[in-house]
Amino acid sequence: MTARPGPPLRGTVRAPGDKSISHRSMILGAVATGVTEVEGLLEGDDVLATARAAEAFGATVEKLGGGRWRVTGRGGFRTPAGVIDCGNAGTGVRLLMGAAAGYPISATFDGDASLRSRPMGRVTDHLTRMGATFDWSGKPGLLPATLTGGTLNAIDHVQTVASAQVKSAILLAGLNARGVTSVTEPEKSRDHTERMLRAFGAAVDVEEDGEGWVIRLQGGQPLTGTAVSVPGDPSSAAFPLAAGLIVPGSEVTVGGVMLNPLRTGLFDTWIEMGADLTIANRRVSGGEEVGDITARHSALKGVVVPENRAASMIDEYPILAATAAFAEGRTVMRGVGEMRVKESDRIRLMVDGLRACGVAVEEEPEGFIVTGAGEGGPVPGGATVHTAHDHRIAMSHLVLGLAAANAVTVDEPDMIATSFPGFVEMIRGLGGDVA
Repeated sequence: MTARPGPPLRGTVRAPGDKSISHRSMILGAVATGVTEVEGLLEGDDVLATARAAEAFGATVEKLGGGRWRVTGRGGFRTPAGVIDCGNAGTGVRLLMGAAAGYPISATFDGDASLRSRPMGRVTDHLTRMGATFDWSGKPGLLPATLTGGTLNAIDHVQTVASAQVKSAILLAGLNARGVTSVTEPEKSRDHTERMLRAFGAAVDVEEDGEGWVIRLQGGQPLTGTAVSVPGDPSSAAFPLAAGLIVPGSEVTVGGVMLNPLRTGLFDTWIEMGADLTIANRRVSGGEEVGDITARHSALKGVVVPENRAASMIDEYPILAATAAFAEGRTVMRGVGEMRVKESDRIRLMVDGLRACGVAVEEEPEGFIVTGAGEGGPVPGGATVHTAHDHRIAMSHLVLGLAAANAVTVDEPDMIATSFPGFVEMIRGLGGDVA
């Protein structure tokens, strides 16, 4: 797929449903007793894999219309008839493992080639401490793996790296553990699981602790089905907004974007870079603040991104790097080693892709530095970028291609559907040349 420079982008679009909340609505709906009605579900491949898993664990999952789904849970998970294939969904598999660990069942988890290469030990080690067991078919810590759950004991876990996936898996397992499970985070990670557990009827205690917090959950709490309204995903909204910032003459508005302060690090960083970014119509939807964000073409300046901001924008560093290519000066991104164990080594792929497009980049073990073209001229572009099946790498370079001097091609665009079905149509609707 190729993106070519063209006229200004203009228009108003709506971000697809938030991926994190979409995954959790399926999982918690399956764990709960009764009906969970979901509005605005992200119908990407990753979330659909989690929906199939919820059904395999015994829930009834029905699609009622565009983004409208009903999950009827039976108060827990049952042993599935076959392998739980999570596709490319890292969040899905790790949270499902946490939820399943609390029940006296066995389940085999697997995924595509990308998911099989990603480390599971960061979650399964803690679930093992709680009493679950894992049988690894191949290399320990990598899928496929068979989980045997039940008879869990609560643990007190202190995070060394802010990770909502690890925290969430432990809390979901803690629902059915003996005692009080606690997770201490020196740096806060996104809190969707805590918020949604409360919406489903669980008591979750959160105590501020310096720059972080301690989350506590008493085991043995039942969940009850509820209504979930999924807000727009800030990680997805980032792509059309980035295009608005870097394509001359553009003005792009994305409506209904979640503004949870643990998810808006990218927007804060862009504003520090001088972005003309405004937020209007702030409101509450589904327990989360949302708003309509407008991005206008801006003269950006490089910044040093605070390392403690990484947890609030870890998925957005690829598109930040793409916009930094057009900024004046250096944009320094450090403390982001987590990027190397996402769907791909995102640091390496962004470094390689930007260099192929004529951008000056320095790679470090835990980060990278982009020196933008600024007033010195446009980003050259004109490259074919290797994406290693990573949807965010593909979208970031396609957005870059809309403002570069020459077209930019990505080698494997099909994986964009895992998180952002309709991305190409949205960019075309704004006037972008992507084909």
